[in-house]
Amino acid sequence: MLRHPSVPYVLPFAVFLLFLVLQPYNPLPGPIEQVVRVAVLTAAIWFLSRPVLDFRLATPMMTVLFGVAIFVLWILPDTLFPGYRSHWLFTNSITGAVSSSIPADDLRSPLVLAFRTMRAALLVPIVEELFWRGWLMRWLDNPDFEKVPFGRYAHHAFWVTAVLFGSEHGPFWEVGIVAGAAYNYWAIRTKRLGDCILAHGVTNLCLSAYTIATGKWEYWM
Repeated sequence: MLRHPSVPYVLPFAVFLLFLVLQPYNPLPGPIEQVVRVAVLTAAIWFLSRPVLDFRLATPMMTVLFGVAIFVLWILPDTLFPGYRSHWLFTNSITGAVSSSIPADDLRSPLVLAFRTMRAALLVPIVEELFWRGWLMRWLDNPDFEKVPFGRYAHHAFWVTAVLFGSEHGPFWEVGIVAGAAYNYWAIRTKRLGDCILAHGVTNLCLSAYTIATGKWEYWM
């Protein structure tokens, strides 16, 4: 099974989701939990995904600006319309509540903040871009996904991936869909996994800095 071509793209993402599912049952102190998450995800990427990783960039500066633009789009609705996300469309039994998964006491720990930011800016972009753009968007085009060049456009694959990406983000689903469509577009525009990882990493780094600076911890679900 470990030799299946989908494994390097899918299994690290499955590990990432497993941490989210097990979060309510986590027995570890906050700082240790964050270190464990970073260590396990790093190991998953290193041992499983290294052969398919490609960090080459087509347009480095434009990619950085693109990542910043997605960050602005992510926070824009809540900035323009305070209380916007408390509407039942965003906070309900299906999408969940707008709140941080990190206990309030842990948010005073510099170690928690550092490792949570590291995970968001460095590891999550690799794990998610491998899965969403590197695998799913190609697999939906053709189950023999290795025959599909990275960044090839297929209408159904583009929008199904964007919607599923948005659904992963709970009460932020609508900006999640916009971000998913934007990253899909950037994959098509640049034809580079590296550009998608960088754009996603810049977005998450900006969002982490904004979260810490403003104390709007709900952005760290």
